[in-house]
Amino acid sequence: MRKPLKPTFTWRSITESRLFFPILAFSLILLFDFIFIPGFFAIENRGGNLHGSLIDIFRNGSTVMLLAIGMTLVIATGGVDLSVGAVMAISASVAGILMNPSALYNEVFFVTDPTYTFQPLWLVIAGALIVSILCGLWNGTLVAYMRIQPMVATLILMISGRGIAQLITNGLRVQITYKPYTFIGQGWIVLPFSLYIVVLVLTITWLITRKTAIGMFIESVGINFRSSFFSGIDEKKIKLLVYTFCGFCAGIAGLVASSNIKTSDANNIGLTTELDAILAVVIGGTSMSGGRFSLFASMIGALVMQAITQSMYAIGVPAFALQAIKAVVVILVILLYSDQVRGFVRGIGASRKGA
Repeated sequence: MRKPLKPTFTWRSITESRLFFPILAFSLILLFDFIFIPGFFAIENRGGNLHGSLIDIFRNGSTVMLLAIGMTLVIATGGVDLSVGAVMAISASVAGILMNPSALYNEVFFVTDPTYTFQPLWLVIAGALIVSILCGLWNGTLVAYMRIQPMVATLILMISGRGIAQLITNGLRVQITYKPYTFIGQGWIVLPFSLYIVVLVLTITWLITRKTAIGMFIESVGINFRSSFFSGIDEKKIKLLVYTFCGFCAGIAGLVASSNIKTSDANNIGLTTELDAILAVVIGGTSMSGGRFSLFASMIGALVMQAITQSMYAIGVPAFALQAIKAVVVILVILLYSDQVRGFVRGIGASRKGA
């Protein structure tokens, strides 16, 4: 007699998926919102566009999601990039000065014309992204070729980056009124336009890392870079690539953030977002020591970080206490990833099978 086929999806296979615990953490936060925040899941149709608290999680979390895409690849190689917040500020400053160069003359002209820009939109975006890529190349060169520890190497740009952003704008906040640019962060096409940008970057990154050998090379370098070298993989080029790409993602995030607030605020754009991005990747199951990674799990981790922030604001937590409350919630979320909790969850399926 033919043996019965085993089910494709078992409790063990589900709990071992990298998506399981991020989805569980996100679901628990949404359950809290459902119980304690009335109307949190209400969706309104305003002029053909969808609005609501749930939509705002995706919209406001778009910058962290973009950072998490690049940070996932960096952490997968066993590194870390602490400078992404500063690169966001640099990107925003370059974009602002290209649209309104009056800051170079020690004053900012308050332009109210939504059609005014000194340089065309394509040059504004290209200039900001090129500078961001150069920042990523700098980090990658220090880590891959100068053999400086990733935390130390990226800390250099983290500290100096905001000073560079201030120098670009002469220490002034450049106001942005150019409507096509502000559409990047404030525009809607049924859903927030920034969300389409995230989907585009995520799709391209997934295709490159999962449909080519690059993803395998990244994981191999993270697991054991010496073995990778003897296998014919140039770990220096791989590390240079991921840090450069991380700078590129931070540049896009800077464009989204500055277009959303209509100013190039070098002091506040991207402030502490590097920590949110790192936590998002960790929540997504990527080990800080490097190795296997999941881009989709990191995206859910970014949504977890944003959902925590938005939920705290919704229940009236003041801004000055947000970081402390957020830290406690993050600790509880991270506990979900402990071996004890994982063993308990998997044991539930085993006990059911035994029964």
